[in-house]
Parts: sequence; structure tokens; C-alpha cells
Amino acid sequence: TCSELLSRQRRTWIIDTFSIEEGHPGPFPYVLGKVSKPLNEENYQSSKSLTNAHFHPKIFEAKRTDLSLDTKLGVEISILDINDNPPSFQRDLYEISIGEERAQAHDRDKAGTPNSTFHYEIKSMSPNPPDAEFFINDLGVISFKGCLDYEVGETYTVVVEAKDHGEVVSLSSSTTILIHVQDGNNHLPSISGQTAGFSLVRLHVTDGDSPNTAAWRAKYFIHGDEGGHFKIETDPETNDGILTVVKPLDFEEGAERELSISVENEVPYFSCKPQFVNLIIQVEDTNDPPVFKVTVKEAKLEENAPIGTWVETVTAVDPDTALNTSFVYMIGDDPDGWVTVDPETGRITTVKPPDRESPNVVNGVYTVIVHAVDNGNPPMTGTATMLIHVKDQNDNVPQLTVDHVDMCVSEGASTTSITAFDPDDEPFTGPFRFELLGEAKGKWRLNTSYDLMKEPSVYAGPHTVELKISDMQSQFAFYNLSVTVCDCSVTPNCRSDRAIVTKMGFGAMGIVFATLFILLCKKLIHCLYWGEAMQQTQHSTKVGIDMFSG
Repeated sequence: TCSELLSRQRRTWIIDTFSIEEGHPGPFPYVLGKVSKPLNEENYQSSKSLTNAHFHPKIFEAKRTDLSLDTKLGVEISILDINDNPPSFQRDLYEISIGEERAQAHDRDKAGTPNSTFHYEIKSMSPNPPDAEFFINDLGVISFKGCLDYEVGETYTVVVEAKDHGEVVSLSSSTTILIHVQDGNNHLPSISGQTAGFSLVRLHVTDGDSPNTAAWRAKYFIHGDEGGHFKIETDPETNDGILTVVKPLDFEEGAERELSISVENEVPYFSCKPQFVNLIIQVEDTNDPPVFKVTVKEAKLEENAPIGTWVETVTAVDPDTALNTSFVYMIGDDPDGWVTVDPETGRITTVKPPDRESPNVVNGVYTVIVHAVDNGNPPMTGTATMLIHVKDQNDNVPQLTVDHVDMCVSEGASTTSITAFDPDDEPFTGPFRFELLGEAKGKWRLNTSYDLMKEPSVYAGPHTVELKISDMQSQFAFYNLSVTVCDCSVTPNCRSDRAIVTKMGFGAMGIVFATLFILLCKKLIHCLYWGEAMQQTQHSTKVGIDMFSG
């Protein structure tokens, strides 16, 4: 068996490939070729035994003369493709309702050959509007740019051809695409006019789309409004654009405002340019108030400055150049009436000596309000604030804080504190110097802290102490200090008796006065009795003398 296997392996058959074109016209039988056997193989005979029902490959068998099977031979028959199939579309008619569709074709010829390679072309389009153009790429994707107008054509018919690249002959086929245009936003709103009324401007638009749809409703946009002075809204009933002013306009920044208004729809539209309308807004000049160059101005003024002293000059301008208005200066608020202002020049002078100790001077600053009032209709007023810093002078003397003190009767010296104040500011105030005047020696004295000390010789009761009080700049004044001396062991405060009397009711006061009245009456009766007795004694004495003389 092994020797026979080796013997068969040494026998070599020549394998070949035969070819024939697809659709060959004959004559038949047609000789494809010859299968050769090796030399010196006379004992073999060739016979064709079809063991595969297909056209290729074919299987042949080689047998010995004794008809025993020795080997098999495979012969490949290649059928050459010819361009006998045009590219064909899956459908003859495509219907779409959108602006983009994929239209695919295929070719039954052999893949990868020119016969099965093809490209697409748009052969025709109806209707063919000038503002729309269709395209198709290598993958069969259809697209367009521009606008499809529903009113021009509800349906657009596009014929697409698929053509192969056959070398001998080029075949093709076509399909039809029906593009149904939906009644969407294929019309732009167009500004048709404008009117003026209660609002600044009302813009009117026309739109060919279905009313009261998102494709019909208008949206307005303002261009060139740098300051944000305007606003535009859509009237839901008429689709008009209502332009209003939302921020005051300044005539001095320009008598005209140029705006651009564009309009679109609520839903987007495809490749259509928005429309613009240019507006020129005439700004009417209104009366603006005069404006001070410095709204808060500061000045310095010495206290007790003479009348007519210059304080400061204020300056205002009127922005209403076109109205030819004029204005005058006025004092708006001057609580103590210190100053006046020249109505033409704004020069401020005093009409009263300033007093730094005025309650209207706060932290050394006196505030005056100045107005600039124009003659417009209605008149407008500008305001400036003048802060006058008043320089202090030593124009006030020290004053006693209280003019009455109490002291106790004692065998030794007793002490009470006395204080003073000065309305002036430093350095025209304390510390103060106190001096005793009059008959104070032996009765009163001052210690180093300027406390008042009573000598033991001072009796209980009311007293008056003369004082001289001086400030740091030697400004002084004289005062009489009332001092009440009492027995503090009985009443800790000398004025307690008076306080008690003050707190007594009217009944108690009546009892006191009634008691005093009775005592006075008794005293008067006693005096009258002794007066009459004296008169009688004098009469008796005189009679006795006369009798004695007689």
C-alpha cells in the first residue's frame, strides 16, 4: 500500500484554468481547453466525471485502463463578467416630506469592477425655483440650500440617475423623488409699514404662512440700541411689533437715534436671510435741570466773620442748549440764615456772623443747600450741597455747671466739688482756673483740685461765695455761687427739708399755715394787751403827778 501511495504521488497532472465570457454566443459545444497528462503514462485514460453541479470549479477524475481510480483533477472555469446590468434603485419612486433623503441604488455586476461602480446625478427638478438648489453626494444623500416655497409648489419632483463606469458600455437607471413641502416656515415675515400712536412706533408685517402658527408669529429684534433705551414686543393679535422707550433718552447725547429692526418667526427657517428695516428716531428735547459742576462743595469760614465775607462760588450749567433756557441761583436751606448767593454769579457771602456754637453746626460743619432753578416749563431745579467748616474762636467764657451746692456743718473743714464748662472747642476751653473773691478769707478756700472748702467758723444757713473762672486763654467771668450749710447728721442733704416740704400735700400745708396763723394771732393779742396796759399806767402816773403838783 505504501509503495502504491508513493507511486501515485510521483504521477503529476497539470492543473489549468479556463475562462469564457458571460453570455458567450457560441457556437457550441465550445472548446474551453485541453487537460494534459504526464508523459509515459499510456496506461491511463482520461474521463470527465462531473462531481459539482456548479459552473466552476469543475472536478475531473483520472483512472487506469482497468478503470480503477487513481487521482482527481480540479479545473477552474472562470466566467468573465460583462456589463449587462445597469445600476438599479430599490424603488422607482421615493416620497419624502423633509429636505433631506437618502436614495440608494445597487448594481448586480461583479463587485469591485467598473461594471458595478456607479455615481449619482440629479437629472431634473420641477418646479425649479431660482432660490433653491438640490445636491446629491456619492452615498445618495440629497440635500438643498435656499428656500422651498409652499405656494410655488406643494410638491417638488427630483429625477436622480445612477450610472455605472463600464469600459465597453455604460449603463444607468433612474428614480423619481417626490418632495412634499410641508406648510411650515417657508415664508419670512416682511415689514410692510409703520404707524405712530400711543407707543413710539408700531411696525406691521405680512407673512404668507398659516396665520396664528409658530411659522407665522413674528419675533422682532432691535439692532444699534447701545444704551438699551428701547424695547419691542409682538402684538399677539395683529403680529405687529410695538416699539417703546424703556430708558430715558438724553437730547444732549444726540437729537436722533438710528435703529435697525429685524423680524423672524418663532420657529427657525432654512437659509433665508432676515429682513431689516432702518428707523430714525427723532428725540424731542425736554427741559432738564441745571447741573452743578461740583454737587458737594466744601468751604472754610472763621467764626464771627464780618458780614459780607466771601465763602465760595458755585457753578452750574444747563444742558438744554436747544431750548435757550436760563437759570438763577438760590439758597435752598440755610438753617441759621448765615449766607446769601448772587443769583447770576453763584457767589456766596455772609449776611450774619457765623456762630460755631450753633446747634446746626455738627462736628464743626455747617450745611447749606444751593439751588439752580431754570425758567423752563415746568421749571427744573439742580441742587448742590455746601459744607462750611467753621473755624472756632474764643468767644465764650467759662460757665458754672451748677450755681448752688450744699455743705455740712462740722467742727473741721468740709469740702464740695465745683465744676465749669466752655462752649468753645480746644484750645479755648479748660482746664479752668478758679479764684475766690470778696470776704472769703477765714470762711472759704480752694484746694489744688479747685474743690470749695468751708472753715469751721461758717455757721449753718445760706451763703454766697464770689468766684472768678478763667479758661486756658485767660477769658474769664464772675459768678455768685449759692452755698447752703446744714447739719448733715439730721439731714444728709441740706435741701432735704425743702424737698420734704415740696412733697407734702395741700392738707399738710394748710395745717402748717393754720398753726402759724394762730401763733401770729396770739402774738398780736398779747401785744395789744400790753399796749393798753401801758397806756393806763402812763395815764395814772400823769394824774398822780398833777395831783401831786396841785
